[in-house]
Amino acid sequence: MPFLTAAVVLVGALGALNLVLVLGVVKRLREHSALLAVRRGAPSADLEVGTRIGEFETVTEAAEPLTRASLTEAGDLLVAFLSPGCAPCVEKLPGFVAHARSLPGGRRRVLAVVVGEPGEAAAFAAPLGPVAQVVVEEPNGALSRAFGVHSYPTLLRIGPDAEGRPVVTSNAVDLTRPTAMAV
Repeated sequence: MPFLTAAVVLVGALGALNLVLVLGVVKRLREHSALLAVRRGAPSADLEVGTRIGEFETVTEAAEPLTRASLTEAGDLLVAFLSPGCAPCVEKLPGFVAHARSLPGGRRRVLAVVVGEPGEAAAFAAPLGPVAQVVVEEPNGALSRAFGVHSYPTLLRIGPDAEGRPVVTSNAVDLTRPTAMAV
């Protein structure tokens, strides 16, 4: 009988310990989910406001040449770095397209850089073509290096500084707010 009592007490203690551990894991998962929800609206960590854009030369999907000097010829520019391999990019794509469509100045005021393997990236870029200048490049391509982008999605507004060179003017673009860009 003492063995049976000891076994019941041991099983009860293990059950209580298991319950405490499960409650700890649930608490940590809730904290992690809250941090992720806050992070989705956070600025792009890669680039600070005032960061200068490096030199580059590339060609858009519409065969238009694009250089650092041509970036801000039309004024401020909305820039997105997206990758078909990232779930948040897939989530943001419809909102980005709708937001870009509402911008004054049309597609010449929006640049979408799709980073990934060419076949997969081209399919991802298709809905962006009517609303943005689209560049498809492989990881660490010319635009990614010039902007210093290492994470996706990265949404920015850029504009000319006092010397006319393009700089990051906002790294916290809210796609749900109406647009008000300087001309």
